[in-house]
Amino acid sequence: MSDVEADLRGVADFTANPYPYYAKMRAAGPVHTVRTDDFERLWLVVGYDEGRAVLADQRFAKDWRTLPGQTATGDPINANMLEMDAPDHTRLRKLVAREFTARRIEALRPRVQQITDGLLDAMQPAGQADLIDALAFPLPMTVICELIGVPDLDRDAFRKLSNNVVSPVGEQEESDAVAAMGGYLTELIEDKRRSPGDDLLSALIAARDEDGDALSPDELVGMAFLLLVAGHETTVNLISNGVRALLDHPEQLAALRSDFGLIDGAVEEMLRYDGPVETATFRFAREAVTIGSTAIAAGDPVLVALAGGGRDPGRYPDPDRFDIRRDAQGHLAFGHGVHFCMGAPLARMEGRIAIRSLLERCPGLVLDPEAGEPDWLPGMLIRGVRRLPVRW
Repeated sequence: MSDVEADLRGVADFTANPYPYYAKMRAAGPVHTVRTDDFERLWLVVGYDEGRAVLADQRFAKDWRTLPGQTATGDPINANMLEMDAPDHTRLRKLVAREFTARRIEALRPRVQQITDGLLDAMQPAGQADLIDALAFPLPMTVICELIGVPDLDRDAFRKLSNNVVSPVGEQEESDAVAAMGGYLTELIEDKRRSPGDDLLSALIAARDEDGDALSPDELVGMAFLLLVAGHETTVNLISNGVRALLDHPEQLAALRSDFGLIDGAVEEMLRYDGPVETATFRFAREAVTIGSTAIAAGDPVLVALAGGGRDPGRYPDPDRFDIRRDAQGHLAFGHGVHFCMGAPLARMEGRIAIRSLLERCPGLVLDPEAGEPDWLPGMLIRGVRRLPVRW
């Protein structure tokens, strides 16, 4: 039944809770054609094994600009690793990988804890807060800005642009945000070029590969975009989705409070159960490919539902149960293959520190009963809410 088409256009509760839809599709087969508010037709992979295979399959291209008959050149922010294939992807990833070694990430731990403590110091006396504004957004945004070397970034303006790029409410809003983001980052890079420092962006501006090639102006904009946006969006929603899952499951919250040695596994379960990225970014079949028993034509767009794979009962027994003691290793929340998220160790560390510190400092933490219905981020890329009102 994998040729049965699912029409997700205008289905409001799909955004709030896509998991029953993925389960229904998965029961009929791991791959389906779907229609969405943004796309007339695409292939959606909802099975764990099939999704993992697609993510590692080089027969699927990321760079749509290289497809036959494609004449569009795209915006400079598209010149990033996430939208490139080898050899360009390999070259760019090598240039930035040296800044994301395990040793360098671990060296950030004291600073991440310090930032977290400062945010909780400011938040705690009020007894209530929007957890996203108070902690989940400013923590990763501060960390990535310091790492890249832009501590004076206008974060409110950047947050609005970022949201309109990854979770747009319409085509015009997305187009305007992409153009504004490109201009914003071009100016930022020029400022950094004039006044370089001991930071990642300055290093990338000066970087040369083994053949002496530097990043092009568009590649610098694309890299800055990817690092800043991916460097905070995923962690914002890892923290907020994770806290929401704990508060929705009091027995799991109590278990974690009684033994913070469970925090590492708890964060992995949060990523599996309701991770921050619902679907991977688009891939395009370079040639005719068969996934399971489904034939994908050359050029067809394919989305892997990371959220669907995380709830596949073939990989995770009783997948709709949130269990912080579960072995959730192998989840696809950070992708798989050559495009596996380079910032995953940093996001994990920030999530562990933020959630543990929050629970230690706010023992009576609960969802604000007067908050109303959640305001879910639109689209199928980022999974999360705009606000998370809590009290303690």
